[in-house]
Amino acid sequence: MGYTKDLRILHKTNGVLSAELIADILNVTKTTVQKWERQGLLTCLKEDERGKRYYPVTQLLQFPKFRELIFSSWEQEQLIQPLRPYRTLELFAGAGGLALGLEQAGLHVISLNEIDKDACGTLQQNRPQWQVIEADIRTLHWECLIETEIDLLTGGFPCQAFSYAGEKLGFADTRGTLFFEFARAIKEVQPKVFLGENVRGLLNHDRGRTIKTIEAVLSEIGYTLMPPQVLNALFYRVPQKRQRLFLVGIRNDLVPYAQFAWPSPCPQIMTLADALKAGVLYETDVPASVGQRYPEQKAAILQQVPEGGCWRDLPPDLQQAYLMGSFRLDGGKTGMARRLAWDEPALTLTCSPAQKQTERCHPTETRPLTVREYARIQTFPDDWQFCGSLASQYRQIGNAVPVNLAAAVGRSLVNLLNALEIKLPQPTIGLSAAKQLEFSFA
Repeated sequence: MGYTKDLRILHKTNGVLSAELIADILNVTKTTVQKWERQGLLTCLKEDERGKRYYPVTQLLQFPKFRELIFSSWEQEQLIQPLRPYRTLELFAGAGGLALGLEQAGLHVISLNEIDKDACGTLQQNRPQWQVIEADIRTLHWECLIETEIDLLTGGFPCQAFSYAGEKLGFADTRGTLFFEFARAIKEVQPKVFLGENVRGLLNHDRGRTIKTIEAVLSEIGYTLMPPQVLNALFYRVPQKRQRLFLVGIRNDLVPYAQFAWPSPCPQIMTLADALKAGVLYETDVPASVGQRYPEQKAAILQQVPEGGCWRDLPPDLQQAYLMGSFRLDGGKTGMARRLAWDEPALTLTCSPAQKQTERCHPTETRPLTVREYARIQTFPDDWQFCGSLASQYRQIGNAVPVNLAAAVGRSLVNLLNALEIKLPQPTIGLSAAKQLEFSFA
């Protein structure tokens, strides 16, 4: 079987991919891609005026991760629907990126808890039907607040270091941390399934001891943790390189009936142009909105940075003047004076688009990204409005789970809850990537 039909599903490739996109897809550095070219594994077909080098898509089939992308079950997984309205409780809800994505996957949001006033205003303004509990989670008693059975409890609990005292760590040992409050809610609500979301660094924090403690605590309260997974939003119709850790746990009495698989990657890699211009993700160009502005001196410097460039593209005298004390420090520092590129995914959004260490300058205009541009990169719909000051809106969006990533994870959770609903093992949705590949070579 040929590859023509399968390769056509890659977005706007014209048969080639840039070294930058190849590095993102394969989770390697651009230097590694260039090394493969020197070794003869890849052949550069063209180089543009910016010095970007492009390679044929067909040569990338030698890499298993790329074949996984091509022969993904993404399309089949879009058909997953809940057998009934599964009820969801969300903690640390923020501006609603996770809740909105789960809603798009077919889950029914019952209640949300958030301490930030502006974020609560955002939730209430956009979804008046949602019960939003604006309170410090440490003051809440879930047995009194939740009167209905909850199928799924979710939350991106902030990660704090645990205080280790001896070898036997348990539920009480995490007291004082917000993970303890997340675990306490699980213990009191007794959902069938929970979803936790966090920074990828949690997986290896303190040489893996933190995640082992989390697993031990969850076991103590009656839940089995699936192997944690770091997902890159880039592979789930999000025009942004953003890696987050996801934890899924199942109540022990339901584990014999459980069948869970993480979402398959989307074969279409989205770029900044897909976020801000009419096309695949949005029907119109990004609407105008408020945004930060650069001081005159900083704007004059960034004006000299080309699309996709950073401080390294400045004249030597300006490099040192701009970086100051950071100039002689180790590391690439490529987030400094960084201008985004239309034909690449955005870098991970921070809580401010104009922080010196993590600059997010518009690709062709010398200004930070606006609020609506930020929201689109996080795949919020244009009618999702944010409350509070300009700084608060940026912070809410920057802290959110990308909506499309949340929807992809949500469909996997719906598939799991469907299996638990009928208490029978379910067939996998579509063929596995490996099986499809086997058929493709037949």
